[in-house]
Amino acid sequence: MRLRYPKLAPEGYEALVNVGRYLDTRTALDRVLLELVYLRASQLNGCEFCIGMHADELNKRQEPDSRIDAVADWRGSDAFSPRERAALAWTEAVTDANASRVSDDDYAAVKEFFEDKDLVDLTYAIAMINAWNRLDVAFRAKWKEPKRTSDPASDPASDPTSDPDAAPNARKLASKAAAAE
Repeated sequence: MRLRYPKLAPEGYEALVNVGRYLDTRTALDRVLLELVYLRASQLNGCEFCIGMHADELNKRQEPDSRIDAVADWRGSDAFSPRERAALAWTEAVTDANASRVSDDDYAAVKEFFEDKDLVDLTYAIAMINAWNRLDVAFRAKWKEPKRTSDPASDPASDPTSDPDAAPNARKLASKAAAAE
């Protein structure tokens, strides 16, 4: 990793962690839906660390590999519900750095499946993963597959923040807070 940004700018790091904490605890968005969104944005941004992490999170949530693999070409797959498809399309529209604005058609399509607050929360999730992706791409974070044990909490190898070459895991808030100190 080029720079250990959590150590160098802990306040900014903690602000991003707090957005993740909000999304995980104070929204009505389904966790699998959020992980699909995080994975798709990470694919679009070429963030290998986040692709590995969010594919792993989906595996932990018992999502089949065939569905995880289909995220990259979700439009050509029947593995996703209409609501998930709307969220993935919104993710692509919001993540597209070349667009000067999200189209009215994209907005109308996602509004069919998300109430106002849920759409704002979904957009916060997309903005957050884009920020993590850009940090991890800029500072060259590397994904290391966590080792599986019967008790993952007791295995330090399952915590990417314990490895100096690994970027913080947005899903392991306790580890993130410790890494930022």
